[in-house]
Amino acid sequence: MLTKNEKSIVLLHGIFKPAIFDLLKEKKAKEIFILEGRPSLESSRVGSRELLRRKLKPTLIADNMAGFLFNRNLVKEVRLSYQLSDDNGALCTIGALILGVLAKKHNVPVNLYPSGKATKLLGNQAEIFSFNGVKVAPNK
Repeated sequence: MLTKNEKSIVLLHGIFKPAIFDLLKEKKAKEIFILEGRPSLESSRVGSRELLRRKLKPTLIADNMAGFLFNRNLVKEVRLSYQLSDDNGALCTIGALILGVLAKKHNVPVNLYPSGKATKLLGNQAEIFSFNGVKVAPNK
């Protein structure tokens, strides 16, 4: 069970190549939290499936729950997948920037890994105004 100041959670955000999940198994990671990855939720589906194949138990959280975990000093590492990178930074999926800011503020390492799949950089209206196929916001 998690207690305050334990720093045991590894946060995953994005779509990773299978080797990343093998590394988590090798390191015997116990607390692996996956951000939902709106709007498509694909990163949470892919990540959860890969972890379960390796008999690792994922905890799926809403993207904005990460701030609470940082505030409680529970995050020990952030792993982000990226589309492109250079000396100036990395292009990651929506939500990665806030994780980087939170990690810096809380002195938590961020590790970047090449994405396991090319993702769209812009969402369409159907994705942006719905959640898991259900419309949740007006178009205008």
